[in-house]
Amino acid sequence: MKTIDEVLLRMDEIVAECEQKNSRIGYFAILYRQVTRRIKKGIELQEFEDNPRMERLDVLFAGRFIDAYDTWKSGQQPTKSWDIAFEASKSSSYLVLQHLFLGINAHINLDLGISAAETVGSEPLEGIQKDFNQINSILAELVDGVKANISKVSPVFGLLIPLAKGRDEMLLNFSIQLARDGAWKYAGEYYSGVNREALIQDRDLNISNLAIKLIRPGKFLSFIVKIIGFAEWKSVSNTMNQLDIVAKKSI
Repeated sequence: MKTIDEVLLRMDEIVAECEQKNSRIGYFAILYRQVTRRIKKGIELQEFEDNPRMERLDVLFAGRFIDAYDTWKSGQQPTKSWDIAFEASKSSSYLVLQHLFLGINAHINLDLGISAAETVGSEPLEGIQKDFNQINSILAELVDGVKANISKVSPVFGLLIPLAKGRDEMLLNFSIQLARDGAWKYAGEYYSGVNREALIQDRDLNISNLAIKLIRPGKFLSFIVKIIGFAEWKSVSNTMNQLDIVAKKSI
């Protein structure tokens, strides 16, 4: 893929496939497609510091999710961070928000730094930081909108919020801003690294550990998650459709 339009066509295919197969991977795919649409609109409106470069970044960034999805679908092993997210999608025991965070965790914490460094090539990495932050701001705005309206598909999700106080739980305190800062730091390491493959493997191991914390939040919270899950919508396609409605309204 070389253009954002090609990315959107592939994202449409993935969303349709997930809906047809009742795959919970579609929850993240719905949100990420809307992020891509918003970036395309921003490029058309010349909102970014370097709009052609932003398109290159978006294509590389989206390509890592799409490649991971295609790799997993073919029965091969993607990065461990994505593998955990994809394997978790087979289970109905996780909340909608857990599935979303698993995708965001792999995509920002691992993929974004790599994509940013590869976009600039030999040019100074610092030049892309403003546009790098813009992608995260768009995603954060979208996730905030979804969380604010999650009660439609998860009527008792609000029970989790009071439990966040004083608890160092990944599920409750997942922060796109913190993920962005970590991703930018990693982009610098990857940019200047000699053995990039080793850097990816090491980073992937660390991020996969965060993914495990997202789906295993401790005994007490796991019990609460199970209760909340009972009240969530069971239809994957209906949940995807509702997420699509919320996503379109959020950004």
